[in-house]
Amino acid sequence: MSTILIILLVIVVIVVIFLIACIGMYNGLVKLRNLVEEAFSTMDVYMKKRFDLIPNLVETVKGYAAHEKSTLDSVVRARSGIQNAGTPEQRMQAESDLTGTLRTLFAVAENYPDLKANANFIGMQRDLTQIEDEIAQSRKYYNATCRDYNTKTETFPSGAIAAMFRFARKPLYEIGNTAEREAPKVSF
Repeated sequence: MSTILIILLVIVVIVVIFLIACIGMYNGLVKLRNLVEEAFSTMDVYMKKRFDLIPNLVETVKGYAAHEKSTLDSVVRARSGIQNAGTPEQRMQAESDLTGTLRTLFAVAENYPDLKANANFIGMQRDLTQIEDEIAQSRKYYNATCRDYNTKTETFPSGAIAAMFRFARKPLYEIGNTAEREAPKVSF
């Protein structure tokens, strides 16, 4: 064999190995992107369950704490903010706002012994606590998949493939500057 043929063969082998590696990186990015989307959808399912429970909870509290209108209005406003959210980032912020207002609602409920003893309220509070736990777990999963995806899109050499095929960074689910960071304040 001639030297030129051997050099050509080596170049072809290197190109084939490079293409296989690029295909593997691309497929890995697609897999991670799909995991992020699945994680967001899972989190969304639990948030929908919470969203559906809120009107019943508000109506139950209304019967006992009619003069707590501002707290109830805040919960209803936060719930409608979710419906108006257009992007995943806006949706995450609206969900954080809702979590904060629900904490305030339960703080208000602590001041009404009859409400705290009401079977409907107790059941809804238990359901909401379970849903909040599921949401917290799904947020952790979502953030973990985003971390893996973002790391892969930002490191070399997969970052070059990510840039070439426009794999964009995914936002982590973070608590905004809402009341969720603070203990709820109840005053009469």
